[in-house]
Amino acid sequence: MRLMTITGYFSHIREVLKKAGIGVTEENKRDLDRVIHGIVGVEHKNCPTAWREVKKRLARNPEAFISELRKEWNKRI
Repeated sequence: MRLMTITGYFSHIREVLKKAGIGVTEENKRDLDRVIHGIVGVEHKNCPTAWREVKKRLARNPEAFISELRKEWNKRI
């Protein structure tokens, strides 16, 4: 598993991903992006809108977002 340089909004949620126990790799970054878009209810590839929604959720309740991210990430396996 090769770790990748985090780009886009992933770089802003590095600690969130770490707390959720998720390491970003070249192999999983697309799946992770889809999971995050699904959590915030934004069409995939609409990253600016997804990032706005992620920021809102993190401001409201970061632990709830981390918990939901961990749950949804583990579901996809």
